[in-house]
Order: sequence, then structure tokens, then C-alpha cells
Amino acid sequence: MYSKITSAVVDGIEAYEVHVETDAGEGMPLFQMVGSLSPEVREAKDRVRTALRNSNFFLPPKHITVNLSPADLRKDGTAFDLPIAVSVLCAFGIVKPESCEGFLIAGELSLDGRINAVPGILPMVCLAKKLGLRACIVPKANALEGSMVSQVKVYGAGTLTEVAEFLNGASNLSSTEYVSYDSCDKMPCDIDFSQINGQLYARRAIEIAVAGMHNILMAGPPGSGKTMLARAIPGIMPLPTFEESLELSKIYSVSGKLGGGGLLITKRPFRDPHHTSTAVSLTGGGQSAKPGELSLASSGVLFLDELPEFPRATLEVLRQPLEERKISITRVSHSCTYPSNFMLVAAMNPCPCGFYPDRTRCRCTGDQVARYVGRVSRPLLDRFDICINVRQLS
Repeated sequence: MYSKITSAVVDGIEAYEVHVETDAGEGMPLFQMVGSLSPEVREAKDRVRTALRNSNFFLPPKHITVNLSPADLRKDGTAFDLPIAVSVLCAFGIVKPESCEGFLIAGELSLDGRINAVPGILPMVCLAKKLGLRACIVPKANALEGSMVSQVKVYGAGTLTEVAEFLNGASNLSSTEYVSYDSCDKMPCDIDFSQINGQLYARRAIEIAVAGMHNILMAGPPGSGKTMLARAIPGIMPLPTFEESLELSKIYSVSGKLGGGGLLITKRPFRDPHHTSTAVSLTGGGQSAKPGELSLASSGVLFLDELPEFPRATLEVLRQPLEERKISITRVSHSCTYPSNFMLVAAMNPCPCGFYPDRTRCRCTGDQVARYVGRVSRPLLDRFDICINVRQLS
């Protein structure tokens, strides 16, 4: 018997439709999967087979073929476990195939049949709305994340048995109510600009930079308040629009950093990677091309403290994203594009000891100062619209 279930795969911050097709026919008992699969998707057959058995679904020996269509689109992640299991149950007539029409299904299975959370549910629910589907079945831990999309019901399931009984009409799954953007709590910033005393010149420069989303570089001795000034910047930025919040939440959803609440991110992000960070951690990448710090700071602030201490190769990767406001990650078997529309804020000391030009405390030679400042290339310095000296207060 043949069955087909609608699911999705996430590429970048967008989801693409995938049909999980299953055929259970005569022949040597075998469970095989095809369709341009990554290693974790190939392993799904073992998770699905064990989860079905431990959920008291005993299948007769058949030749089972599962195809993830379209075959030319690479499938990765563990979100295909649940749709594969449901598709197999439909192929054996345990679940009514017509009951699955209009549903998008995604989730990872444990060996005992429990459904675990997966990243990227928000883009998948957005795809379901675009396709005109009536509902989504997702892990219970991701249900609140999907509730931010209107016109699509989101059902959170805890076990494979619950999903099968729900599709057969034997029980109900509670749907998560739609949560509008206006009803979300607008979280205050950690440091308010009003808490900063003095530094009128630096505060005025930051206000101008925020007004035009200009990149700003602050130079000054240790303890002058550069870091505190930077951390207060998101507090004077306007609240993100719904489109900005949705895009930012998709980035965090794909990277698995949306948090336990699962609601849209309603405040500007502030990312401050350490100066030991690598170029890949900034740009993103890895085996599945996850977003990096440049994308996680999109619509907000990327703060680089101790700018000359960053490796030069790491700093140079900033140049193109600062111009194009997006970053393309290309690997051997994968390529995707993430937004990186951030405000770059950097801080540095004027010399290795930090007290130049105060010669009563600074003992650095002219060559040492020149070498220290020269660690930041001229093309990168040209991308800072505002450069200010932050003086130390008494």
C-alpha cells in the first residue's frame, strides 16, 4: 500500500516542502530509504522501527521503501522521524491515509516513542501557511514556537501513540492558540542609557550612530565605560517590527537558540563574541551550515571588545557582510544565505597598556603603538562611520 505525508526541510532560514512517500509491498523484508539523505536521516529507519515496536505497533514483514521527495533536495536533521513513522503506519492501514491530508508533520523520535524537539519549527509553520495547509503536528516542546503564525493550527504531541490516535479520531490533541505579535512582552534592555553618568560626548556620538544604524568604534583607556556604553545601545534602538522579529526568530529557531518560551524575539539582539572566536563562529557554518554571530546579531548590535586582539583573518570576514547585509555560506555539499543586517560596535585601547597618550602612565614606544593599532586593517576601519575617543572619568 502507498502513502504520502507532507513535511519540510530547512535551508537557511526558509523551509521547503518535502513529501515522505512510503510503499509497503511484497518481497524480502527490508526497510530502505532513498532521496538524497544525510547520515542522520538515514539513521531514522532504525529509530522509527524501534519506536514503532516500543509503541505497540507491530508490522508484518514487508518490503518497505521510503522516498523523501524531491530527490534532488538534500535532507538533513532529525525532523523526518515522525513523518516517516506516520507514513509507515498509513502504508499498513493502521492510520487512515485520508486523515493526514492538510497536515504538515515534523519531529524527532526517541526509541520509546516519545517525540523530541527539533530546530526550525517556525520556518516550517510559515511554509504550511504559504502552502494553504490547515494544521501542523509538531513536538509539544515546539508548539508555542509555531503559535506565532496565524491561520494555521499547531498541535503539540508528546508520543507517537498520541499522534496515531489523533489521526484516527480516537483522541484529541490540544492545539496551541495563536499569539499575536502585539500581545508579546516587549522585554526591557539589561542596561538603560539613563544609568550612564558623564561621557556626554560618547553618548551623543552613540545616539547619532543609532539614528542612522552607523557602525561606531570607541577607543579609550580601560575602565572608561566603553563596554557599558555598548551594552546600553539596544535600549535606545526602536523596537523591531513584526517582519524584523519574525526574521530574527527564524534565525534563532534554525540555530536552536529560540529558548524555552518559544515566542518571537521582541528586543534587539546584542552579541559580544570573545576575541578568541574563529572566523567560522562569526560567519556560521559547520556540517549543517548553522548561522553564526553575524546572523544572530541581525537587526541588533554586534559588539567586538578588544578589537585588535581578534585574529586578523577573523576580522576580515566582516568586510563583505557589512556591505551586503547578508552572508552566503558555501560548503562542499551545502550552500545557504543568512541575513546579517547588524550595527557593528567595537572598542579598543589606544595602545597595548591602554593609557596612551598619557605619558605619566604609558610606557609604550611609538613602534609598539603603531603595531597595536595596525592589527586592524584600513579597509575595515573605513567601514566605521564614527570613531570617538572615550576619556576616563574621575
